[in-house]
Amino acid sequence: MEHKQFVLAIEQICEEKGISKEKAIEIVEASLAAAYKKEYGKKGQMIKVNFDAISGGMEVFQIKVVANEDEEIDEDENEVVEDEFDENGEKIIKKKFNIDKNITVEEAKEYKKNPEIDEEIEIPLPAKDDFGRIAAQTAKQVMIQKIREAEKESIFDEFKDKEGEVVNGVVQRIEGRNVFIDIGKAVGVLYPAEQIAGERYNIGQRLKIFIVRIDRDAKEASLVLSRTNSEIIRKLFELEVPEIFSKTVEIKSIAREAGSRTKVAVFSNEDGIDPVGSCVGQRGSRIQTIINELGGEKIDITEWSDNSDKFIQNALSPAKVVHLDIDEEKMHAVAFVEEDQLSLAIGKQGQNVRLAAKLTGWKIDILEDKKKEKDEDSAEIDKEEITEKTEGKDDASEEVEVEKKQSVEKESEKKVKRQIKNNFYKLLK
Repeated sequence: MEHKQFVLAIEQICEEKGISKEKAIEIVEASLAAAYKKEYGKKGQMIKVNFDAISGGMEVFQIKVVANEDEEIDEDENEVVEDEFDENGEKIIKKKFNIDKNITVEEAKEYKKNPEIDEEIEIPLPAKDDFGRIAAQTAKQVMIQKIREAEKESIFDEFKDKEGEVVNGVVQRIEGRNVFIDIGKAVGVLYPAEQIAGERYNIGQRLKIFIVRIDRDAKEASLVLSRTNSEIIRKLFELEVPEIFSKTVEIKSIAREAGSRTKVAVFSNEDGIDPVGSCVGQRGSRIQTIINELGGEKIDITEWSDNSDKFIQNALSPAKVVHLDIDEEKMHAVAFVEEDQLSLAIGKQGQNVRLAAKLTGWKIDILEDKKKEKDEDSAEIDKEEITEKTEGKDDASEEVEVEKKQSVEKESEKKVKRQIKNNFYKLLK
């Protein structure tokens, strides 16, 4: 490869992997040193290469450490360790002089004026540019390994402060159930457990994703991403609702079942600002943007309150609670609702009450309000009694009227008889 092409290849690696040019030069020097040692050196030697990116030339050195002259020279082994004990009886470790790694003070003076013990000395070696196949393969392996390590460090430095943030990404590839997302200078992985149930991903699709953590133990620096984490809700609200971003409105708690439904409790830190209205937006514009971003997931906005009774009732919305029985010590609440509100309060498969309990931190039970039924029954009984009494009064009045009529008729009959009798007596006279 010509020098110009080689320099272009280095620049391309820097751009693609997000590493500095200085780091790329270090990687090239390490790979050349490995190739040189494989082809011309021997085991135990420390080889260093200085590569000039401008001229394309290189300098080769063997590194040796200055050691005491009176130490025993061991030519058979690279490094021999023998145990000794100090005056306190503690074991100390002493390294023997190694001809491939060490140099005496006198020998070191040839390369440096005043060498010191344990100082590294660079001994020039003849530069070579004709490496065999095995040496070239060694250089390639070292370069790949070093590039991966550098890329891993670059990604960590770039995203270590972005853990817990929401970023934009593009689906790059799908391998099995794992979705790999390009987020700029790095590629993160969306594992099945972090994917919204039923959500489909297509190559080239744009998404907002939550950075959970950076897995430094992976072979490659792996960014673990999520679409199910509850904190993605908070971050999306911060992006869409200026009042939340400015802390005027605060999200107190979130309860989420990803892909299905979420409840968010909000509170206003300033008088005159409606926290629920701020989150919903004009004609629901703000909340609808977040719902669309989450694939149609339903979001309930409720007002937080330090009054447990009120907060629990708000959390059970849209169901209307008649009254609550609260045990503050056990943090247990029993909500009584009307019969037609019972299924709404519980929710599909218990979802509404389950999310309300998670949102408030209380254990919540839902019961039908029987008090109203009793009141209705009592009212019905009273109505029947009034009706019976009224009907009884009507019957009594009718009897009186009949008796009165009969009395009048009898009196009239007597009067007629008396008149006939008087007329008869008049005729006799």
